[in-house]
Amino acid sequence: MQFSHSRIECFESCAFKYKMRYLDRVKTLPPTNADNALLLGQAIHTGIEKGTDAGIQAYYDSFPVADDAHVNEAIKLEYWIPKVKALLPEGGKFEETISDKDFIGFMDYLVPVGNWEFDLYDFKYSNNVKNYLKSGQLHEYKHFFERMHIGQRIRKLFFVFIPKVAIKQKKNEDVLTFRKRIQEALEQGEIQIVEIDFDYTKVVDFTLKIKNALEAKAFEKEPNYLCNWCEYQDYCEKGVDYMLLPSNERRNIESITKKVVWLYGAPFSGKTFLANKFPEPLMLNTDGNIKFVDSPFLSIRDEVKVEGRQTRRTLAWEVFKEAISELEKKENGFKTIVVDLLEDCYEHCRVYMYSKLGITHESDDSFSAWDKVRTEFLSTLKRLMNLDYENIILISHEDRSKDITRKSGDKLTSIKPNLQDKVATKVAGMVDIVARVVADGDERVLSFKTNEVIFGGGRLTVTAKEIPLNYDSFMDVYAEANSKTKQSASGASAEAPKKDDAPKGRSRRAKDEAKVAPAEAPAEAPTETTADPETPNPEVQETETATTEGDSSAQKVQEDEPKAETAEPKTAEAPAPATRQRKRRGE
Repeated sequence: MQFSHSRIECFESCAFKYKMRYLDRVKTLPPTNADNALLLGQAIHTGIEKGTDAGIQAYYDSFPVADDAHVNEAIKLEYWIPKVKALLPEGGKFEETISDKDFIGFMDYLVPVGNWEFDLYDFKYSNNVKNYLKSGQLHEYKHFFERMHIGQRIRKLFFVFIPKVAIKQKKNEDVLTFRKRIQEALEQGEIQIVEIDFDYTKVVDFTLKIKNALEAKAFEKEPNYLCNWCEYQDYCEKGVDYMLLPSNERRNIESITKKVVWLYGAPFSGKTFLANKFPEPLMLNTDGNIKFVDSPFLSIRDEVKVEGRQTRRTLAWEVFKEAISELEKKENGFKTIVVDLLEDCYEHCRVYMYSKLGITHESDDSFSAWDKVRTEFLSTLKRLMNLDYENIILISHEDRSKDITRKSGDKLTSIKPNLQDKVATKVAGMVDIVARVVADGDERVLSFKTNEVIFGGGRLTVTAKEIPLNYDSFMDVYAEANSKTKQSASGASAEAPKKDDAPKGRSRRAKDEAKVAPAEAPAEAPTETTADPETPNPEVQETETATTEGDSSAQKVQEDEPKAETAEPKTAEAPAPATRQRKRRGE
């Protein structure tokens, strides 16, 4: 079993989280907040290595769609990345991997200084300088690097601290005025490069902590202030599990048999018509738009029954939940379940929760009502996603009512499903793919294009960015994904792992090791925390982002950068560089 600095840090902060993340391998939905520490840290790393535009694009690519908050963070990245690059010595290698059967780590920047000596730089997007200076991370890197590379030595250790600007927008403050304040705050910040002296006792302490982790039998919850940045917080404290992804168990990957799709577009663009072409569909319909489809349907609306002098009302959300309960029994011949419209279901959920909480609006209980509504909706939706049917299709109308303001002040219209933003980003993480139905006169297409202003994405790799709006063309998308999955599986089985192979690149989680047997290469490339939410040990979550490329019709805020080539080592004995492998949209 390999251990990393992040893995032991996690065990020290909370044994329960350690068990969830590393032993049970429980993954969660992708993070959605614009100021997410992990995503900002990854963008900083990409920008320093490949250029400012590449870093900003990597940041935007991490979200289904951008808004003003994302642009605000991009402004900070644009300011800091060139300044960091100007302070670093040239000639170094990024993302050098240290890996053997016991340890794995990723060195941010390793600079040769002659005679097989190197200086090591680690980037931290944080204001917690004092806490990081106590960390054993760089001491561990130096020790294990020199143990694996006999005759080579790390001469000096440096932290590069990039200050975080976390000012808040005032209630009556427009976005351009707020961004001027951001710029002023940025100009007051200063990057610090701090050298630390090697302390071997920190390496000894690290090995003792590994021993504790290996011998641990009970993994108790340890509530502390870091819980606010833990990906398992809702599950741990409230038992809410909609954000948890399926367990990491081996399965047959020769084909994708279950299809989970989210379609959105303008009214009467053909969304329901396409869903009707799927085999044996059942429509859970909210808007009565079933005149031109011949599939069976169930109306999701309030039901009123008069029994003598009493009138009994069953709320639409209760009807929806009862429908899911019946579908869970699988006592029917349906193969496709269609929810049309998803945003109506969310509104039904709100009304249901109003009745349950005794309120008339979320603002009546602003501290928790919004959260309770989202939890009820997403938890129920996860039940729907888990149904054992061939196809699950969600349908939404398109919303163009919101704009995002670019740095220049220009406004771009955001195109996204007509669903509350926080809910929409969570739903996007539950489906295979989000597709937009576009109608231009008599021509109708299914578009997988997405960028900062067009909501989209999914886990499938899609070559064609537009296809005709018909069932056969859509099935070709899954056929293509199955073909690539088979190629990937056959390629992996044909290539036997080598003892000395090291994983390359950062995963979506902090640089943490994969579970492997001794003398085997890790199954996946872990990562380490590079930015934090104003805490010494920020907690990050592993996510999987695979969304499609941008759409020129919506004016991309940033252009794609070409992939940087992997540099060759200067000498045969120098450590081989490991280039960060980031998934772009659609990959």
